[in-house]
Parts: sequence; structure tokens; C-alpha cells
Amino acid sequence: MGDKIKQHRILAVQRFKNGESPESICTSLGMSRVWLYKWIKRSNGEEPSWCEDRSRRPLSMPLHTPAEVEEIVKMVRLNLYNQDLFCGAQAIYWEMEELGVRPLPSLRTINRILSRNDLTHRRTGKYEAKGTPYPKLPSLIPNQTHQADLV
Repeated sequence: MGDKIKQHRILAVQRFKNGESPESICTSLGMSRVWLYKWIKRSNGEEPSWCEDRSRRPLSMPLHTPAEVEEIVKMVRLNLYNQDLFCGAQAIYWEMEELGVRPLPSLRTINRILSRNDLTHRRTGKYEAKGTPYPKLPSLIPNQTHQADLV
């Protein structure tokens, strides 16, 4: 499919350079005049790959989280997970605060790092309740026992 699109672009530019009107080129190819002029402008440069798509990704991301901080987030997350402790963004934030990490990323940034590195899975295994069970009075028929918590 990519080669067919490239051929469309090359053909349109060649037809324009041969003197054909932009209206007839655009109507025959089913494209807009803006599209045609974009590829004419790109073909005027010396770049041999002018007919290929260009990435819209920025060339640099100055506000990107430093790699060291990302590694610390992953290390703290795995450390908490291996100790069977809560290992969400808030716990990681607190742990990094105790370690004295600077710059300290926001909770949202920590969540993004965890998602990007596929560290957001839930624990496996059966749920084990912690603490003592709530006391329950035995009753044989409905409405036999009433219970209230007095504080």
C-alpha cells in the first residue's frame, strides 16, 4: 500500500512539472490542492526520499523524565513488590521521598512510567484477609439478633 501512495505522489508531481493544471491533477487523483502543493514543495528539495511520509514525532523532548529517575521508579516498584508491600504510585512516591531522590516525579508521572514499562499488573493468587474477622453473633431465625456499634 505504501508503494502505491508513493507512486501517486511522484505521478502528481511529474504531471504538474509537465504543465498539467492542478485542478485536473487533483480531480483525477481525488486529492486536494493543498496535498498537491505539499508534495510539489517537498520535491523541489534535494532529498531523494521526498515522497515518503515523515514522522510527526518531535525531534527532542526537553521535559522528558530523566532515565535515571525512571530506573529508580522501576527499582523501587520491584523492591516493594518483592516485599509484598503496596506498590502503587503513592507508595513509590513516599519511598523515593525517603531515599532523597531529586527531582521527585509527580504521581501521574510515576503512573506513566509504570504503564510504559508494563509494571501495572495486579498480584496473582488468592486474597488473604488481614487482621481478625468481625465478630458475628449466631442466630437461628431472621431478625433474632440485632447488633449496634457504640462509639
